[in-house]
Amino acid sequence: MFQKILIANRGEIACRVIKTARKMGIRTVAVFSDADRGAQHVQMADEAVHIGPSPAAQSYIVIDRIMAAVKATGAEAVHPGYGFLSENMNFAAALETEGVAFIGPPSSAIKAMGDKITSKKLAQAAGVSTVPGHMGLIADADEAAHIAAQIGYPVMIKASAGGGGKGMRIAGNDAEAREGFQSSKNEAAASFGDDRIFIEKFVTQPRHIEIQVLADTHGNCVYLHERECSIQRRNQKVIEEAPSPFLDEATRKEMGEQACALAREVGYTSAGTVEFIVDGGRNFYFLEMNTRLQVEHPVTELITGVDLVEQMIRVANGEPLPFRQGDLKINGWAMESRLYAEDPYRNFLPSIGRLTRYRPPAEGPTATGIVRNDTGVFEGGEISMFYDPMIAKLCTWATTRAGAIDEMALALDTFEVEGIGHNLPFVGAVMDHPRFRSGDITTAFIAEEYPDGFKGVVLDDTMLRQVAAAAAAMNRVAEIRRTRISGTMDNHTRRVGDDWVVSLQGQTYALRVDADPDGSTIRFADNAVSLRVASDWTPGQPLARLRIDGRPLVIKTAKIPMGFRMRLRGADLRVHVRTPRQHVLAGHMLEKAPPDTSRFLLCPMPGLIVNIAVAAGDEVQEGQPLATVEAMKMENILKAERRGVVKAIRATPGASLRVDDVIMEFE
Repeated sequence: MFQKILIANRGEIACRVIKTARKMGIRTVAVFSDADRGAQHVQMADEAVHIGPSPAAQSYIVIDRIMAAVKATGAEAVHPGYGFLSENMNFAAALETEGVAFIGPPSSAIKAMGDKITSKKLAQAAGVSTVPGHMGLIADADEAAHIAAQIGYPVMIKASAGGGGKGMRIAGNDAEAREGFQSSKNEAAASFGDDRIFIEKFVTQPRHIEIQVLADTHGNCVYLHERECSIQRRNQKVIEEAPSPFLDEATRKEMGEQACALAREVGYTSAGTVEFIVDGGRNFYFLEMNTRLQVEHPVTELITGVDLVEQMIRVANGEPLPFRQGDLKINGWAMESRLYAEDPYRNFLPSIGRLTRYRPPAEGPTATGIVRNDTGVFEGGEISMFYDPMIAKLCTWATTRAGAIDEMALALDTFEVEGIGHNLPFVGAVMDHPRFRSGDITTAFIAEEYPDGFKGVVLDDTMLRQVAAAAAAMNRVAEIRRTRISGTMDNHTRRVGDDWVVSLQGQTYALRVDADPDGSTIRFADNAVSLRVASDWTPGQPLARLRIDGRPLVIKTAKIPMGFRMRLRGADLRVHVRTPRQHVLAGHMLEKAPPDTSRFLLCPMPGLIVNIAVAAGDEVQEGQPLATVEAMKMENILKAERRGVVKAIRATPGASLRVDDVIMEFE
């Protein structure tokens, strides 16, 4: 077995590989850029080597720098993680030339299947059903629009060397095809060092289902069942699960066998993923093969008990697979939520900054399942603008799909992240969405269910009453503490009242708190409903763990005047707890109006101005591109919300802006 391996990656996947290597008794080498000098993966590894400036194009995807680190440390093998050089055949070939094991497929397989254009041609030649499209090289935006029109809109514009949603756009007309082609080309060049683009028909109402394969150098190949990856935003997976709620056993078997046949055809070894698009009739079409470990691999590990990273290392060491297809059963259900540094209340724009608080839920067995969190950050660390915005992958397992969703909802409410914008509220909302819970999902789920973006969740009356009851019980605890403090000063004790009015999310509940040593019974004045609240929460704790009528409820909590800010299940609430008299007086208070920023184009995220598309004095139309901002390897085109005239340009290409910095002003 290898004595030392180098991980040619960063963040959570580097940490993930280090954990398995440590379990196997293998020493690890981390590589890091300027921005990652104090990163978690650097701290976890046995050794670390600096490989260059912060941009990935000057560090993590420079083959010579990685090879120099391999030689300097004497690493016997390299695990590439995903992204960066993981599907770069030249990197794999360079390692082979130096006699260093690549913990992945041979360079010939990467060449055959890692390139989306080549892989689709091979699949077609092998008789595999593929989505109609144009596999040849495309010269420019005009040719892209011409090809797209011939295929028939809508089309998907994709980077040949792409992955992780980078370099992908959906176009519905010629203008969008031209615009999407150029953005995809730019993103592909920046992320993968390869700007080739192809176009294929976009199948409406599709499901994205992928098959995990594992092959050794002794001719054995198995499939570890499927993953449902249909919850996507901008072609970026957000929530994955295993198995799929849609497939039947016959389709699962057919897809798995076809995936293995394709792997054998190209001499594939190690872990890989064959991706399919599946329509409503369970007809499936080959999309691509990812010749690497996938981001969502933990859900497969949770339902099969197989450590995929360990098997990749053992395959690279020449060992045969320790199991056959008949040994691989589906055990229970697993969910994965990707925690991104993206603000869902600002159209999911990237967010960077310091993690002032980062407290994931405890990992391991729970009363009803399992919680796992793959992460590469820590409290006090920085989220950089140079890399992918993913912070962590929160996974849960239970015996049933409903149980795995419930575990996830509770774990998300328990996950504390402060200091940056993040998508925890959004994935929490999805977990409670009736359509998601029913399994009736497609890749259009987010676009269809949140057409105007995410504005937060409006809780139903049942949940609002639970939150109101929790707030009333917590307020009583806080009032008792204040009473005791004032009693020591005034030499008397102020009695805490029993009658309160709780206002939240436009609803008002008059209620009575009957307390005893074990908790409080909350009685609502408008009906006969009462709720029992038990908790050990004390004022100042940011996480309130309660039981409402015996069921767990976790709320992120902060103090505000006469109440609390409470966050749970995708809702962000200002909950006021007042005496009846205070409630009457509060009704006479005026609300402060927000400032008018309609005359300005503000930078919606920290990022780099790539270009300004207009000039002072120009008249612009609704939907017209105004500027492009790059952040976290993604280009974001800012468009005019209405017709107007540009008064002044306040930013120039190449400038780094903060959130809400002014880019231009309108008359």
